Amino acid sequence: MQAAKLSINTVFVVSMCSCAGIGIWGLIDPDSMTGTMLGFTNYALTGVSWAWLFICSAFLFLGAYMAFGPYGRIRLGKDDEEPEFSTASWIAMLFAGGMGSGLLLWGPAEPIYHFISPPGMEGGTPAAARQSLVITNLHWGFHAWAIYAVCALVIAYFTFRRGQSSMISTPIKNLFSGAAGEYIGKIADILAVMSVVFGLAGSLAMGTLAVRSGAFFAWGVDETVTTSLIILVILFVCYMLSATTGVDKGIKILSNINMVIAILIMLMVLFAGPTRFLLETFVDSIGSYFSSLITVSFKLFPFEDLGGWSAGWTLTYLIWWIAWGPFIGIFVARISRGRTIREFCIGVIVVPTLFSMLWFAVFGGTGFYLEMFGGGGFKELVFEDATKALFAFLAYFPGGAILNVLAVALMFVFLVTSADSGTFVLSMMTTDGNLNPPVMQKMVWGTLIAALTAGTLFSESVAVAKAMAITGAIPFTVIVLLQIVGFLRAIRQERPPLAPIEARGETVGQHGS
Repeated sequence: MQAAKLSINTVFVVSMCSCAGIGIWGLIDPDSMTGTMLGFTNYALTGVSWAWLFICSAFLFLGAYMAFGPYGRIRLGKDDEEPEFSTASWIAMLFAGGMGSGLLLWGPAEPIYHFISPPGMEGGTPAAARQSLVITNLHWGFHAWAIYAVCALVIAYFTFRRGQSSMISTPIKNLFSGAAGEYIGKIADILAVMSVVFGLAGSLAMGTLAVRSGAFFAWGVDETVTTSLIILVILFVCYMLSATTGVDKGIKILSNINMVIAILIMLMVLFAGPTRFLLETFVDSIGSYFSSLITVSFKLFPFEDLGGWSAGWTLTYLIWWIAWGPFIGIFVARISRGRTIREFCIGVIVVPTLFSMLWFAVFGGTGFYLEMFGGGGFKELVFEDATKALFAFLAYFPGGAILNVLAVALMFVFLVTSADSGTFVLSMMTTDGNLNPPVMQKMVWGTLIAALTAGTLFSESVAVAKAMAITGAIPFTVIVLLQIVGFLRAIRQERPPLAPIEARGETVGQHGS
């Protein structure tokens, strides 16, 4: 019965065939595919850059409005429903799924990139160091998490408040009635599945290479394709075991482990490094980022002719977050049942952003210290290979060997968490929004993701999957905008909960008069 249902599911069949076909194209002729996809994305990033930055910044303002506006007290579920997960586990799961190993890899590297070569100003100066953290926080902070939050909020509202299917198409079907809604909804679901598959495959390929580099530094393991495939096989076994146990067990436990290891590494760097300097850097970065948030949210450098820089850094990051929107959106929605919209927006946008700012202040600030007051030489490592620079960076500290082992473990567990949550979400998306999809569905998608990742590792062309993920995000942005319109139309029909009468200083008699 279950198998028959899977065979006739339009979203499952079309997306599976499309992913397989594009994957084969990438293996047979990666240069052709990469050229096609990058040509499309380059035009979109440079030709209409103003539109992308405006849209992504609008996500942030919408998130703030939903948190502090008239709908903040609405609960994502019944009015008396309690959250399914504790706040700590909830934050750990959304953080592990939302950023993963990228935060660890780019922690010391990205601030150094912008410190040495900041757009529109001289590099290597105190002003450049301050500005580099503003830029890094722009890429990893409020904008990224606001995109995730809005994508998740729309799904969570219709799923838990309205009791409808947990699908990308649900808000669109509420916007367009009849055959038009069904047709557009199917396209939206298929685009979302493809975006998740290729974005996840590209991320797993890059993460596998990072784990391989870490294993070389920690244990002297050879950096070969065979090593990459062995890591992938172990990863496959781990994430399939986790995915088949469900959200409340495997994903929750791994996410908590992630956060413990990540905080431990950060504290070791903080207290073994120039602690006072790093804490001052963190506080300073808060002021610099918040005071310039409006400016950088709309900055495109038209007068400096630096459109290429914006396209290569800021817009690529923002569109990459949109590409992950359907995956993170459905996953975060799935774990956020029972929370108010205000609690949801603060938890998904503000808390991870503050942690990311502390992370980059500690890791990036240490890099600044090495370049400005230490012996230097770290910037050369970053520009040569960001992955290897991370492990060379950890070697600066006492117990560097232990830090390397912890970093490899953290990267690996982050990959497992991303892969199993991605497999879980894909299974939901291709079973009409089933909140507990069948194991067989998870096995199918988990195997396909592993196969695409292996093919990428064989061809050594991570750009293929990355280009595909970004390409999928461009049309998917239209889908997100339609979702938001459907969501705003639906929530306007709901009367926001009012404070208790006593809290408003009114009496029953006053109400009746």
